Amino acid sequence: MKPMLPLPALCVATAARVQTVRSISNPMQHSPRFLALVNAVRSRVREISVDEVRRRLEAGEQFVLVDTREESEWGAGHIPGAIHLGKGVIERDVEKAIPDPDTSIVLYCGGGFRSVLAADALEQMGYTNVESMTGGWRAWQEKT
Repeated sequence: MKPMLPLPALCVATAARVQTVRSISNPMQHSPRFLALVNAVRSRVREISVDEVRRRLEAGEQFVLVDTREESEWGAGHIPGAIHLGKGVIERDVEKAIPDPDTSIVLYCGGGFRSVLAADALEQMGYTNVESMTGGWRAWQEKT
């Protein structure tokens, strides 16, 4: 059994965690290590513009559009026709939702960072036709 932290230390740790969560939720304050990870992965992932996704949708092209944001973000609005597989569960749930690894998949998130990481993970799982939408939901909204 682990020893309990004294109450003052527990309060400090809790207050620090709340502060960390607040700074992470601000999309303009991505940490340098996160950005380095995304940039390293970005070189391995195909990206697609908002305009190209819109063109494909309007042309009726067959692909699965996947929103990788958190459930609360999805609930606040998403691209019509998209399905929701949050970044936290996509690796676990993708095979049920999209069983064919040759399916054309376009992922998006809030700003184009999480979807790059998710695209890389899907490619590592054997999905062969995965793209990440540059700029994510924010870029989509700016173009509408």
